[in-house]
Amino acid sequence: MSIPPFPAIPTFPECNHPIVKSLTHYSDQELLTLFQRHPDSGQYFATLFCRYSPMIYTLIRHSARSPVQADYLFATTWRHIFHELGGLDLRSGESAGMTLQSWLLNVTAICINRSDLPPVEAIHYDLKAASPPLWCYIERALDQLSPTLRLIVLMAQTFNWSETRISAYLRAEGEVMSPAEVRAKLQEGYRQLEAILPEDVQTIYLVSGFGSGGRQLDVDAAENRA
Repeated sequence: MSIPPFPAIPTFPECNHPIVKSLTHYSDQELLTLFQRHPDSGQYFATLFCRYSPMIYTLIRHSARSPVQADYLFATTWRHIFHELGGLDLRSGESAGMTLQSWLLNVTAICINRSDLPPVEAIHYDLKAASPPLWCYIERALDQLSPTLRLIVLMAQTFNWSETRISAYLRAEGEVMSPAEVRAKLQEGYRQLEAILPEDVQTIYLVSGFGSGGRQLDVDAAENRA
């Protein structure tokens, strides 16, 4: 079976968003500092992503056996970067003397070498549906939901389960909840997710014309942790 050819380095609509374009004159260190000082704002991470996504994707696509695996490794690498940036200090510690670019190259190499990619058929992540920064912030928002609410949202969005099936599953697990109550919980979950997501992330990614092109949160793509 022939392997599909790798596409060109992907482009991301958020890189042309006015919010992101207004930050392009900032240095790497300035963007890093702003990201660390304003954890509830997504624009600084999105700007760093736009600046370095071509470099990182170029490195990754040569290490994966298929475009689907490359996209998934690209996204998980950026998720790792997202979690590490909060505590990164390029002036001291193990990272002293590094530039942000050299640090990103090092992290990317580590992610490539340590990657244990699932088979293509097990990957449901769609790079076009959920750009890595949006994925990171949706995942963080999901982590802030209560366990039951998070489970209900994921069963509905990721597995496309009906309220009746979710109700039956919860009953089997010892939690009685009618289909109508499940429906109400789902709406509550969606409201909480939108309230938790940073306002600028919603503006960049969920407003028609940019990012995913609509107001619906793509929880399915964001939760693919195969």
